[in-house]
This record gives sequence, structure tokens and C-alpha cells, in this order.
Amino acid sequence: MVSPITPTAAGATASSATTIPDVVIRLAGNSQDGIQAIGGFLARLAGRSDQEVMTYMTIPSTISGGPSIFQVRMGSGEILSAGDRADVLIAFYQHSYQDHRASLRAGGVLLYDSDHVTPNPDDKEVTAVGVPMTTATVEAVGGSTKEKGKNIYVLGLLARMFDLDVPKLNQLIKERFGGKNEDIVRNALLAFDAGYAYPAENLRHCLYRLEKSTAPAGGRPQVTSDGNSVLTYGLLAAGVRYGAGYPITPWSSIMEGLRVELPKYGGLFVQCEDEIAAISTALGFSYGGHLSVTGSSGPGLSLKMEALGWATMAEMPLIVINVQRGGPSTGMPTNIEQSDLLQAIYGSHGDCPRVVLAPKNVEDCFYIALEAGRIAREFSTPVIILTDQAIATRIEAFDEPDLAKLMVQVKPDTSPRVPEFKPYPLNDLTRHAPPGSLMTSGEYPTVTGLEHDEMGHPTANAFLHTKMTAKRREKIKAVAATLPVPELAGDESGEVLLIGWGCTYGPIREAMGRLRAVGVKVGHLQMRHIHPLAPGLEEIFNRYKHILVVEINDEGLYGFGQLATLLRARFCNPAIASITKTDGLTYKISEIVECVATKIDLPENTILARKQSILASAR
Repeated sequence: MVSPITPTAAGATASSATTIPDVVIRLAGNSQDGIQAIGGFLARLAGRSDQEVMTYMTIPSTISGGPSIFQVRMGSGEILSAGDRADVLIAFYQHSYQDHRASLRAGGVLLYDSDHVTPNPDDKEVTAVGVPMTTATVEAVGGSTKEKGKNIYVLGLLARMFDLDVPKLNQLIKERFGGKNEDIVRNALLAFDAGYAYPAENLRHCLYRLEKSTAPAGGRPQVTSDGNSVLTYGLLAAGVRYGAGYPITPWSSIMEGLRVELPKYGGLFVQCEDEIAAISTALGFSYGGHLSVTGSSGPGLSLKMEALGWATMAEMPLIVINVQRGGPSTGMPTNIEQSDLLQAIYGSHGDCPRVVLAPKNVEDCFYIALEAGRIAREFSTPVIILTDQAIATRIEAFDEPDLAKLMVQVKPDTSPRVPEFKPYPLNDLTRHAPPGSLMTSGEYPTVTGLEHDEMGHPTANAFLHTKMTAKRREKIKAVAATLPVPELAGDESGEVLLIGWGCTYGPIREAMGRLRAVGVKVGHLQMRHIHPLAPGLEEIFNRYKHILVVEINDEGLYGFGQLATLLRARFCNPAIASITKTDGLTYKISEIVECVATKIDLPENTILARKQSILASAR
């Protein structure tokens, strides 16, 4: 939990700055102002300083741009969310101030561009500091660049306010703009220096220093990156060398990353003319004996469903990524939602069992890709990874994976097959023979979307259809047998079990901490294996009075979110209830705590005092 920033004494300097454990900074402006770049610099600086960091951003869905924010939380200790309320709000425009003043906690700092913003003079809850950011940037850089370097000027201001590592920031700026004209790098450094040189006397009420990391020296190097980039590298480590896709927000950056990286490993990524061609091309790579990938967001996954049914019938190893966004239809392409779960599990026609996984944070994107690759290869099946817009775009710092131990090399096995070979044995897992494999019996198998016999030859035999349907079903059950029991945090039994998936991980974990601090016995279970469900869940569920599933989708016709619906159908446990929302934003910790306060039943004589205590913790 972040401590409110307390103003320092008048005349404070960097040497006498107040030391704080962590800070939440919200940058509010327009998408053209480069506020995402400021946040990215701060996040990567934290990663290179052995500090924890997490970010959150909103961007407009229109080509012309518009208002946007970037929020970064950085500091020592474990950081699991981007923070409920900001300690520092940087407002570039009047609308930035008006729209986001409420996000600034009491006692926080409002840093605003005095060229564009006039704050309320009667607002005494925060420390307001006006800086002529636009004018100062133009004066520092000059020429035709005008105010284009204002974001870097603000980065210099923040470096002064929080006594940040200037040499490291200078290096990050050079790395960011190093591939451009030398004048751009020089102007960026001029803007940064001008912001850092802003008179300390004018910032005397808001000078701070972040606590040093308590992590032991000599640990693994840290990686600071966003979810889509980490997922891209996870696919490479999992042995994926081929893929195909079509651009759509917020999947496109994975596609662009694979187009650049796969050729370095002797592979290929194809940008196709549409979603149907993309999954069909990826399945062509799988037919050739490779582990391949395709991906999209919700609308694109809808278009892929017929071919995905073919992949299930033909039992092809394939990874399908869905970076979820608001829906249905075009919906809210730059907002957050977890509303594609039932589509991922049941979207195709017919009995079409498949595997669905969900990473819990940016770091887990790497390991969920490895898990998807393992399952797809071992069980010759499509695997869907359900990530979401929040994880895709936010930045976190984490320990670098041990690539030497984790990298997988996958090559087609074209060795001769013995006469007894059957790709679809009724009593064993499917094992395909890629084109070019010698069949010593002289009988060659077929791969088709029609129902088939053990050699893949089409059949309408009722007995075989029943057996093959059961084979595909039992294969997914066999996947479940290989899964670990989900990690349970907090109290092992008690009043409330909080369940989440995807980007809800951090806010739920912090909400659990606040609830336990006021005496509520709470556990937290974050589900990574969504379908099939991991073993051991029923025994865990039976130890709690309330099981509250926190997800970002609608409560539906019957009052339950999508994962809650699935869990109630599987376990028939009436204690399973939902906490849902559809505002396109990630959960605040306080939102979860307040929802828990309204859900739990307590003895009548204690309910009022208990709920007041819980709600106080939410604030």
C-alpha cells in the first residue's frame, strides 16, 4: 500500500528530500504528447535500478488521437498493481486537470503546465505547482521542433523531483532515439537537461527520494518489458518458428515482433489478407510438422473459429493468441475486458474440446507461452492463450528467465514409420507423420476435417465417430492430469476465497492483504489453466464460506460472470458468486474490497462495525 506523499519543508533540496517507499505518477495529456514515452523511460529506469514497477495506460481508439494517460508505480518492495490513486498528477492541458484531478490522493502533488492549465485556487487538498512546460521546452530546444520535446522536459522535471539516476536516463534517451538523426538525440537531451535544471526553489514542496531496493546483490538480471513483447519471446523459447496473422489492436505488436524475430531463427511469419487465411496458413505450417502460432483479438478469433474446428478434428498442434479487448463487434478496441472466455472454450460448432490458458501478469506471459507449447506438442492439440489489453500494454520488471534451460528446439520428425503406425490410434495420443515421412507399410495417412478412422481416412461410421469424439475429449482430460494444483495465497480456509484470471491478479492480491489486515480470513487463487480446470479445486473451494470470482465482463442473464458460470457448472457449489464490471478499466484495489464488504454475511450484531472497518481499508 502506497503511503501518501507528504510535502517537504520549505527550502528543501535534493539532499534533504523525503524518502518514500514507492510512488504512483499519473501523466495526463493527449496521445500526441508522448506521455507513454515518459512512462516507458521511468519504468525501464526502475528495472535497471533493481526496483519494482508496474504501469497502466489508456489510449484513444480514433486515428486522430485524443486524451490519454500513462500511470506508473515504481519503488522498492513488491508492487502488484499500478495503484488506485496517484501521488503525483502531471496535467498537460485543462481537460487533463479536470478529468484526472479526482485521481490524485489528498496530500498529493499536482504538477501542471501553466501555459495551458488554470487549477482551482480553492483546492487546498493537494500541493499545486505550475511550470511553463511548453514555453520552457521551446526556449530550450528552439528551432522548428517547438514543443515536441515537452515530454522529455517533463522527464527532466521528474528526475529532479525524485532524485532519479540521470546518467541512466541519459543512456535510455540515447537508446530510444539513437537510430534517428543526431539532431533528435541532441534536442532530446537539451529538453531533459532544461527540465532537470528547473529551479529547485520552485519545487521545494515536492522533492523526494525513492528507497533503495532491498533485493540481495548478485541476483538474476532484470527484464523490463510489456506483455506482448514478453509473450513474443516466450513463443520463441517454446520452439515456435512459423506463424501467420492479420493486424488488429491490441494483437498487432506480437505479429510485428514475430515478423522481425522468427527469421533470425530460420523461421517465417506471414501477414495474410484476412483472419481466415491467417489461421489456415498457420495450420499449413503445423501440417508440415512445426509448432506454429496465429493470433488476433475477439473479432478476429470469431473469424478463425471454423478453421479452429478443423484443427481440433485433425488434432493439429497450434497456439492461438487472443489479446482480449472490449466487445462485442468492434466494441472498445483500446479498452480492457475479459469477455472472450466462453468464446474461446465453446466458440466452434460441434463437440470441439480445446485447451485455454491465461497469463496472470507480464512475467507470466513468457511462462504461459512455454506451457502452451508443451501442451500443443505433447497432446497434438490447439491451445488458446487468453491475454488481455491491460497485460499486453503495461510494463513490469522481473527476473530474467534462464533461457539456457528453457529454450526448446522443435523440428519435424520425418523418420520412417513402422507398418503398425496409425496417426489417430483409438487408445493412444495422436502422432502425425509430416509430409515426406516414409510409410514402410505403403499405406499413407490422410489429414482431414471429416470424421476419420485411425489412418485419417474419412468415414461416416457411427461407431468410429463415437470413439473418436471420446478420444478427443479424453485427451483434454489427460491434459488436466498433468497440471499442478493452483497456488493458494493467504488463509488456507476462512470466510472468503477470491478467484481471478488474467490482469486481475495484482489488484486481487493487494485487496486480499487489506482484508486480512482488518481481520477477514481471505485466500486468493489465480487461475492460469482455465480449460481444462486444474485438479484440487473442489477441495480448496470447500474450505471457504464465500467464493468470489473477480473478472472484467458482464454478469449475464443469470447474475454470473463467465468464469463464475463455468465454475458453478463444474462444481455445483452455491458459494460461488461474481464480482464483475464492464467499464473498460482494470480493477482498483478499493473496488474489490468494497464489493467483498457487500457480499459477505456476518452476524447481525457485528455486521455494521465489520463492514465499516473493511470499507475504511478500501480508502
